[in-house]
Amino acid sequence: MTGFLIAVLSGTLMSVQGVFNTQVTKTAGMWVSNGWVQFSAFIICLIAWLVTGRNPVGALMKVEPKYLLLGGVIGAGITWTVIKSMAQLGPAKAALLIVIAQLIVAYVIELMGLFGVEKEPFVWRKAIGMGIALIGVAIFQWK
Repeated sequence: MTGFLIAVLSGTLMSVQGVFNTQVTKTAGMWVSNGWVQFSAFIICLIAWLVTGRNPVGALMKVEPKYLLLGGVIGAGITWTVIKSMAQLGPAKAALLIVIAQLIVAYVIELMGLFGVEKEPFVWRKAIGMGIALIGVAIFQWK
């Protein structure tokens, strides 16, 4: 149940953040806004690190494979794509498509066992659920 509530909180925060970032971009521009998002996230992480315990920063150099360290680069891309999609589609459509894309890509990662994730067998029930979600997108977009 805790994981479920955290996931709901995550989705909520992502939607609100996307709207905030899109509005900031209107005044400050894309890269200033994106930079602010990443910088302010760094400050919060630094404070949390100082308060909760200090794992050594050097441990990052032990991470293998090294491409796993690209999460921050991907984060900048996420911020950019969320801002652009919300500005062009509106918050609801953008969030819906973002979530569906996340679901499909996450399932492919599980199926193929990519990036160190344990490989999972194909389950028709999950594929049908994604199909229903895609039908939901079509209904949501229907004019």
